[in-house]
Order: sequence, then C-alpha cells, then structure tokens
Amino acid sequence: MFYMKTMREVNLSGVDLNLLPLLEALLRRRNVTQAAREAGLSQPAMSRALARLRHLLGDPLLVRDGGALVPTPVARALAGPLAEAMADLRALLSRRDFDPVQAQRTVCLAASDAQGLLILPGVMARLGRAAPGLRLRLEGYGPDLAERMRSGRVDLAFAVAGTPLPPGAESETLARDELALVFRRDHPGAARDWTPADYGRFDHASVSLFGDEPSDIDARLAAIGVQRRVAYVSPSFASALAVVGASDLVTTLSRTVAARHAETFGLELREPPFGRMTYDLTLIWTAIRAADPLLGWFRGVVRDVAREVFAPTAAGAGTG
Repeated sequence: MFYMKTMREVNLSGVDLNLLPLLEALLRRRNVTQAAREAGLSQPAMSRALARLRHLLGDPLLVRDGGALVPTPVARALAGPLAEAMADLRALLSRRDFDPVQAQRTVCLAASDAQGLLILPGVMARLGRAAPGLRLRLEGYGPDLAERMRSGRVDLAFAVAGTPLPPGAESETLARDELALVFRRDHPGAARDWTPADYGRFDHASVSLFGDEPSDIDARLAAIGVQRRVAYVSPSFASALAVVGASDLVTTLSRTVAARHAETFGLELREPPFGRMTYDLTLIWTAIRAADPLLGWFRGVVRDVAREVFAPTAAGAGTG
C-alpha cells in the first residue's frame, strides 16, 4: 500500500513535530480557515503547513470536491490513529494541577436545542467565571455522529440511556427526567381524562435527532393495539412545542423542556395515558477523550449544572 510505503520512508528525525497537531486539526476540521483559527495561526500559515505535510507524506491529504475539502484514503487512514495519539500525548504532557483559568481551547459538543435551553446557559455562566478562555461550539446530531466522535471532531455528546454508543465510548448519567403529554390549553381534548384510544385519535408532533421515527412510545402503543399518526417531525424541541401550541397536534417529550415553554406557547402538561415513562439524560465521550483533563473538568461543570436543572428527578444518577 502507498500509505505504508510512505510512512516507512519518513525519517522522524527530520520531521517537524509541530506539524502533527496542525495535521490533526486539518483532518478533523476539513477546513483550512477553521483549523488555522483553532491552532492560533493565520490562514496563509496553515496553508503553508498543509503544503509541507503534503510534501512530507507524499499525498494531497485534502482535495477539493465542489465547495468542500475531502480527505484522501491516506488521510482517512491517518485521522483516527493521529487523533488518538495526540490525545494520549496531550494527556501525558498535561500538568496534574490543571488550571481552567489558563485554558485556551474550543470544546465541541453535540446537543439539541433542549440542552441549549436548559443546561448550556448555566454552563457558559460558569465558564465565564472559571475558564474565560474556553469556547463552546455546538454540533448537530446525525447518522455520522459516531464517526465524528471517533475522529475527534466532536468531544462530547448529550444522549439518553439506551442510545447505542460508539465502540469504546464511556458515558455518565447526568439526571433523570420523565415524558409528558403536551397539548394547547384550549385543545379539543383538554376537558377529558385521556385514554390510550384518545392518544391515537389526534395527530402528533415528534422530535427526531437521528432521523429514526419509531420510538419507545410507538413500541408501548403497539403492545396495547394503538397507533398514532405523526404529522410533524422536527429536530427541534422548541419547534415541536410551538406547533402544538398553535394547532390540535399533541406531543410527548421531556416534561422539563415542555414546562419551560408552557407559558410561551400556552401548553398543558399531563401524564401520558399509557403510564409514566422516565429516561436518563447522559453525556458520552470516546476513549481518546477519556484522559483529557480539560474535558474531565468540563464534564464536571455540565454535571453540576444538569443536576441543578433537573434537581427534583436527579436522584439516583450515576456513572454507566
């Protein structure tokens, strides 16, 4: 293979090791400008570094396809091992007396608008006081999330217990929440005690972060012979609740999120007619991020804020 031949021919004694973190940033960002910003370099300086790396490895590494830079097969083969090696090196060289006040870095976190509303304002308030040099960038979900975490482009992700984890991933339970049936206050069904048949009678709004519509709710309904029609699917909790507040649609989602929006959209919350359903909110990360002292400290901040937000139902949270 060309890749193996190339790597054998590289004389490490002649390699500028300062290029390695730049290569890792380029392969993760796949954008010269963003990688330069992360590394604290100018865009021309990062372009020169990319040219040196191409010469060193004998491969284009990133090639333009339309408006995007796409990694070559050699770059794809390098990305995972390089990210893991850089994480291990950073952990090895990190001072044990980690000082968040001195940290200068961007943390990439996959989150929905629910966490953006409930948890992250408190997180940013604490970062402003304790770690003013840290920046937080939110990433969306999607079928490639596991690959983005494996490659290091995403450091952490919010999830729920039961979400399939990437190989070698670790998780921590932050808090417990429950689902609520939500509809507008003057909904045609507002005056009744809801039965499972009522639940199937009205159209529903649903939140889907990964594009997979079937849910635990549908499985529970199927067990009692009830089907629902999902008329609106959105990746946004706020959007789903806004639609419910303006129509006869109903939804079933986080009681904590719905309660935060209840006054804004004129919503009523009830226990679902098929019984109480709870779920655990978790934070996940991959093995290459496990030893990172900054991320360990950041997880503690998220944990503390989440348990304040979900205080009434956070009892029993632990590490999984």
